[in-house]
Amino acid sequence: MWQLLNPNQLVSLIQNLLGHQAQTQVEAADYQRWQREFLRKRLLLNLQIALIGLLTFIALEIRNFFFNPEIFQFLVLATYITEELSLLTCLLLLKTKFGRRYPSLIFLAFAWSVTLIPPIIKTVFASKIEADILGWPLAFFGMATLIPVCWYLHLITQLGVFSYYIGIQFLLGKTATMPAPWMTPSLLALYLFWICFVCDLSVYLYERLQRSEFRSRWQMEVAYQQLAIEQEQSERLLLNILPQSIAYRLKQSSGTLAEHFSEASVLFADIVGFTELSTRIPPTEMVELLNQIFSLFDQLAEKHDLEKIKTIGDAYMVVSGLPMPRQDHALAIADMALDMQQELAKFNTENNQNFQIRIGINTGPVVAGVIGLKKFIYDLWGDTVNIASRMESHGIPGSIQVTSETYELLKNHYIFSERGIIHVKGRGDMKTYLLTGKISETAIL
Repeated sequence: MWQLLNPNQLVSLIQNLLGHQAQTQVEAADYQRWQREFLRKRLLLNLQIALIGLLTFIALEIRNFFFNPEIFQFLVLATYITEELSLLTCLLLLKTKFGRRYPSLIFLAFAWSVTLIPPIIKTVFASKIEADILGWPLAFFGMATLIPVCWYLHLITQLGVFSYYIGIQFLLGKTATMPAPWMTPSLLALYLFWICFVCDLSVYLYERLQRSEFRSRWQMEVAYQQLAIEQEQSERLLLNILPQSIAYRLKQSSGTLAEHFSEASVLFADIVGFTELSTRIPPTEMVELLNQIFSLFDQLAEKHDLEKIKTIGDAYMVVSGLPMPRQDHALAIADMALDMQQELAKFNTENNQNFQIRIGINTGPVVAGVIGLKKFIYDLWGDTVNIASRMESHGIPGSIQVTSETYELLKNHYIFSERGIIHVKGRGDMKTYLLTGKISETAIL
């Protein structure tokens, strides 16, 4: 099989296997945390029930002391009180940092408190060894029902009880008393074995079901998280193509989106000589140079809060005053144009190039929107756009040519030189100006 895989396929297969292994490890760690917290909560519930239950038995023995002294047993009362204190200690430990981190140890302490304290007290004070055929099964079934997790803890609990029962007989050299005349050691062993087997099996099966449900929930959460990440990536991609307000409207409706703006400023820029350069350098190098330059222009558009429309070959188009109208649209587009010249000059110095940029600007009404069914683009239409394009194509390399409409909005804030009357294709003669700089604020005042 390995011979049929090319290197790329082999790398992809290894990455998938490693990714699946990492995901499995994360799921296992999450399950262990969930299991530990589940054990702690169920153990807390079981301790509270056991404490309340023992209090009722203590109250019964106290009642016997006062009203039925003939059946009162001090050793039984002492056993209940000892168990109560032991369980109260477990409860307090469970609420500490140690208990939250190691609930399994608290589980064992709790289990052995309710199963071993009675026979230990009976052995010490009554010199009697006897299996508790009522208390042990009740404890085992109760824990299996209320704490159905970590089956191996239940098994350890049971082995600990039986180890004590057998070990104390060897240690003291005594034989245990059968809890009933008809019971034999073999019958007792078989009886306790099947009780433990049923308890452990039920916990094991329930735990498998828990793990399966947890895995399903975990995988669903991972899928939701992945979906959220992909949705966020799609949102970012959409916002890289369309303005935020337009993207939102496009998601709400599937019809044509077009809006009229009474006044906006449009800029076209073209890198002079780039077409000729493309015949002398490899295509990849040409695209890389163009990407670096346009990336600088993108940063400037973001800096001046302008809307980049598109790039066509080595031409760059940006607009000011839409989709959110603004009063200073002409000033913002003029600042953008001057900064583009500065950034290109800096780029030429750093990269030993000699690019020039030709810029044209016009101001007026436009229609902007999104049309078509596929490959959406936010675009502009109208005579204002056409004239701005003509300002660039009929411009002078290294200069910023503007129309009279734009000049009237900028003349009190920027420095211009009058180019004069030029013939514009499709428009006839037009008077244009060259933007050369910005008047300082001190000079304006």
